[in-house]
Amino acid sequence: MLIRKLTVDDATAYQELRLQALQKNPEVFGSTYEREVQFSNDDVAKRLVEIPNEQFVIGAFDADQTLRGIVSFKREISQKMRHKGTLFAMYVTQEMRNQKVGLQLLMHFVRECELIDGLEQLNLSVISSNDSAIALYEKVGFVKYGHEKNALKYLDRYYDEDLMVVDVSRVHF
Repeated sequence: MLIRKLTVDDATAYQELRLQALQKNPEVFGSTYEREVQFSNDDVAKRLVEIPNEQFVIGAFDADQTLRGIVSFKREISQKMRHKGTLFAMYVTQEMRNQKVGLQLLMHFVRECELIDGLEQLNLSVISSNDSAIALYEKVGFVKYGHEKNALKYLDRYYDEDLMVVDVSRVHF
């Protein structure tokens, strides 16, 4: 498994995996397949432009160089909140789950975040009923600090989210 930051050259593979994620697990993402299928290759490539210490996307590739997992980072903009960043849009293909790909991807992600000067904590939100994702986040040190009722609404059904945080300086693998 090769895990690395994605670049604009990965836009097609990223878009394919992102659209798959939105189709297979539409209830766990804030966006929709219908919205993102309309994005041009340039729109997608803009998401993958790394802004050092501000935003990036990490990808996990199998031996055939097929993108199998993704996770994104964005740092807070406000001067009073720059000590925080957000983990979002994590997805691992169904066939790669339970093979520690998610854990490897997440560990690599946190290591990248540890290198960011002044970044102290990572926040994320996860669907409260997604026990496997919550267990994965807990393995690297995330802890629940809040709960948002009816955070997402999809097909007339509400989904609650748990809010989780980790101090990046205290994560040790």
